[in-house]
Amino acid sequence: METSPAIWAGFIGFVFLLLAVDLGVFHKKSHTVSFKESIIWSAVWIALAMVFSLVILQWRGEADFMLFITGYVIEKSLSVDNLFVFLLIFSYFKTPNQYQHKILFYGILGALIMRALFIGAGIAIIQQFSWVIYIFGGFLIFTGLKMLKPNEEEADLENNFVLKLTKKIIPSTEKMDSNHFFTKVNGKWLATPLFITLIFVEFSDVVFAIDSIPAIIGITTDPFLVFTSNVFAILGLRSLYFALKGFSDMFHYLKYGLAVILVFIGTKMCLSHFYHVPVWVTMMVIFGVLIISMVVSIAKKKQL
Repeated sequence: METSPAIWAGFIGFVFLLLAVDLGVFHKKSHTVSFKESIIWSAVWIALAMVFSLVILQWRGEADFMLFITGYVIEKSLSVDNLFVFLLIFSYFKTPNQYQHKILFYGILGALIMRALFIGAGIAIIQQFSWVIYIFGGFLIFTGLKMLKPNEEEADLENNFVLKLTKKIIPSTEKMDSNHFFTKVNGKWLATPLFITLIFVEFSDVVFAIDSIPAIIGITTDPFLVFTSNVFAILGLRSLYFALKGFSDMFHYLKYGLAVILVFIGTKMCLSHFYHVPVWVTMMVIFGVLIISMVVSIAKKKQL
């Protein structure tokens, strides 16, 4: 279904309004986000996504409503891995809790722009060269199978090429200057550790987008549904991070559930020209796998 430029502009304007209210009103001052506050904001962002899904239902019908919900759940689930990477990054850079929200805010703002570019390019390529869907599908299967293998080594950020390249290109200082990304030292503007942390957060989203964008394109190639489901999933990342960072060990098996989902979607994409998997079947598989992985993770936690 074609979406008019006016609707696109209206939705993007609405998103920027939400972000402006979030940062300019509710999080104007840097502070440590409490568990209660993070839960409330997580509920708000999820509620907004559900309200928008009802708009899709009334506007486009049940089929697109189910596609939006499925895409939203996939993106939300895949973003959990990203949250744990954020935790690793903040821990490595020793980022004070009260400044983490600001970094995530600008990180997610950049992620929205990059996701739009990724989505536009991905859908355009598939529409122009239909055989590319097999490459996307094969990549998801490969990624899913790779995720099933246990991690043997911790990420070594000290020797990460992004960190080395950033510090080489951008003059920086190890000294914090409140919540500022840049500070003046001896008459020269230098990047603070907060800005270097922001670069890492942006880079991590690019890496995760390589998995998540093909995954949702495997559900639908409608640009509006792909973009809006991505946006609503990303908007709630900050509050979800603060809500989940204390319970990372409760999601031990979620990674394996996501791996199964990626393999399923990749297989679905590879078979798309031969057999169309109904949307309701896709939803059942995704929700079923996620519920099972969460239940097993919680049961594992109780046994320890």
